[in-house]
Amino acid sequence: MRITIIAGARPNFMKIAPIIDAIKFHNNTHENIQYRLVHTGQHYDKNMSDSFFEQLGIPLPDANLESGGGTQAEQTANIMVRFEKELLEHSADVVLVVGDVTSTLACSIVAKKLNIDVVHVEAGIRSHDLSMPEEINRMVTDSISDHFFTTSEVANQNLESAGVSKNQIHFVGNTMIDTLLKHESRFLKPGIWNHANLTNQNYFVLTLHRPANVDGEIKLKNLLETIINGVRGLPIVFPVHPRTAKNLNSIGIEAENLFMIDPMSYLEFNYLVKYAKAVITDSGGITEETTVLRVPCITLRNNTERPETVEIGTNELIGTDPLNLPPAFNKLFNGDWKKGDIPPLWDGNTGIRIIQKLNELYN
Repeated sequence: MRITIIAGARPNFMKIAPIIDAIKFHNNTHENIQYRLVHTGQHYDKNMSDSFFEQLGIPLPDANLESGGGTQAEQTANIMVRFEKELLEHSADVVLVVGDVTSTLACSIVAKKLNIDVVHVEAGIRSHDLSMPEEINRMVTDSISDHFFTTSEVANQNLESAGVSKNQIHFVGNTMIDTLLKHESRFLKPGIWNHANLTNQNYFVLTLHRPANVDGEIKLKNLLETIINGVRGLPIVFPVHPRTAKNLNSIGIEAENLFMIDPMSYLEFNYLVKYAKAVITDSGGITEETTVLRVPCITLRNNTERPETVEIGTNELIGTDPLNLPPAFNKLFNGDWKKGDIPPLWDGNTGIRIIQKLNELYN
């Protein structure tokens, strides 16, 4: 079996790392699975140096399509043109895509037009918000994929409701959690720990990047002021996303307990998350990590494609209105935040289950 594995952005590499680990484990005792790792170059990330791959045990890509930049349409087109050439030169039995970035959509279309099976890892998740580009990517990819590896029963139900046959749906768990659990003992204390005099469960981690929160200067300022006023003087560590940095420069917000820093490495960031009193975010992936690490999470979104983090885990969805923050802070400081539990199959063995199932399907 020959598998081409696609990654387009840094989180994708964290999702595919356990799958590559599982291929190597399989090849130790069984007929070899050949794989080729293709980085579309969708996102340029200055933190993605060789040390990033070395730290997380991820092999360097076999190819980088260098398709970053441009509008959504331009980027999609660039990836499709370059991936078609890649796939014609290096044929595959299966193209494996993860998540919901533009690369996931573009490479799935190319593979199907070349009559190559597409396997979607993290299939079936839905926010039901068509204003999110990621939702379009999920829906289109799932409409043409051949097999679907899912993270939750909710995702299974979404796919079945869309008419996907049950024998194409494979509930395996969450590869992002495989990576988290594998590296938890190696988390690195970042420099900000001593600089900000942080102590366990005595600070907040903040991340913001979605347009609903960061694109309006007045809205962003109100949101940050509400957070600063609500944390009762505790430090707030805010790794600033490039999208957010542009607007922060113009609103000039400052506070003694607000520490705005550059984006961090995976091992450093998750060290901060693990020992935080709570995380305030508008990210989807972070809500999964806080659930497994059992850290309270306040999500500044009106919807989520990961409802299991709310229904089972430690996440609370409070919307984008800053007025919803004070009640959440009161609940947290009063000790009333839910303890949460870990969703089924988020156990660190998802990559192994994926390769076992692919071996059954294609050998």
